[in-house]
Amino acid sequence: MAFESLTQKLNDIFKKLRGKGKLSEADVKQAMKEVRLALLEADVNFKVVKELVARITERAIGQEVMESLTPAQQVIKIVNEELVALMGPAQSKIDFSKDITVIMMVGLQGSGKTTTAGKLGKFFAKDGKKPLLVAADVYRPAAIKQLQVIGDKVGLPVFSMGQQNPVDISKAAIEYARKNNHNVVIIDTAGRLHIDDELMDELINIKNAVNPSEILLVVDSMTGQDAVNVAEEFNKKLSLTGLILTKLDGDTRGGAALSAKAVTGCPIKFVGMGEKLDDLESFYPERMASRILGMGDVLSLIEKATADFDLKKAQELEEKLKTQNFDLNDFMEQLSQVKKMGSLSQILDMIPGFSQQKLKGVEVDDKELVRIEAIISSMTPSERSDPSIINGSRRRRIAAGSGTAIQDVNRLLKQYEQTKKMIKQFTRIEKSGKKSRQKLPFFNF
Repeated sequence: MAFESLTQKLNDIFKKLRGKGKLSEADVKQAMKEVRLALLEADVNFKVVKELVARITERAIGQEVMESLTPAQQVIKIVNEELVALMGPAQSKIDFSKDITVIMMVGLQGSGKTTTAGKLGKFFAKDGKKPLLVAADVYRPAAIKQLQVIGDKVGLPVFSMGQQNPVDISKAAIEYARKNNHNVVIIDTAGRLHIDDELMDELINIKNAVNPSEILLVVDSMTGQDAVNVAEEFNKKLSLTGLILTKLDGDTRGGAALSAKAVTGCPIKFVGMGEKLDDLESFYPERMASRILGMGDVLSLIEKATADFDLKKAQELEEKLKTQNFDLNDFMEQLSQVKKMGSLSQILDMIPGFSQQKLKGVEVDDKELVRIEAIISSMTPSERSDPSIINGSRRRRIAAGSGTAIQDVNRLLKQYEQTKKMIKQFTRIEKSGKKSRQKLPFFNF
């Protein structure tokens, strides 16, 4: 996850501050030196770091903090507010027009532009829009085919005219959209390995021809400060309306996300948080600041659960839990629901107090879900419905069929039995009226 190292270092710094009780000016300045170093190591632009730390220091040595009963918490509050202001201060939304909203996707090769165009189309479709993807990258081998494949996966049409002029393709696409009632046109333009005049001239010509509502630059977060430099160059030529940062779920230091808005003046509108075509999120500065400081992101977690969980199935499961009439088929269904929300590490990062930095020594392995799924899939219908019939020979057959060890099968069945016992206890408490009704959204796997 992006910011993992930065979050750890900031948490260590704040832990020292909390341990002091009352803070002196020297304590604050020492902490800010460490914050400055942590930000620089996270590849945040040095000018941005200098200005940010100066603002935090000025506020942190003020009367409000020094005389507070919880000065360390006040400092953390100031850091949070300044991070939000640096990246925002508020969410920047897409400027939809009353007629057709035209979005130009620009960027260098390898930034994930074509895939992101598909993700963006799916994102808008979920919101009730009717997007049209446009294949205007006529230079990169298989670029048109790639967009068509992505279009099929997300259920969206792709407009293509082969290897013709990208300006003509873009203009024709808008006419096609108008005739076929598409209200969002997403143009996947060509990229280059580096910025050159030929690339920029073509993009300027497309811009002048279609007058887009949005020009979104897709940048690879893994490239660090280079991403910010690329954004600066594109912005000078095209007057960008926003940025989309890809691969923010990877092993990136996060400097691009913290620097981009301050350096370019362009807001971050979306972030790519994975390889799946659902893994695109609106960018909320306050939520990202909260994640960076290890305070979780409950709102995004709720949105994910609301979008990805089947309410009817959840209600059916609740009834089975109450009657203790659930089996491994239900266990499997719950796993598939959890997997829709993303990786376990991403989910934990959104829960306050459960960030991976705070779970030292606990390895979050998403492959465990795959193993459990394989084991259950190797069982017969009768074994899933009544796991008590699974004896030694059946366990050996299930392990061989799932490519796992007998110990893995034993562990799963033990966890299942423990979950049943725990639910039985909750049911007794509920019936006795000693406690209010408690729901268990997931199994304890």
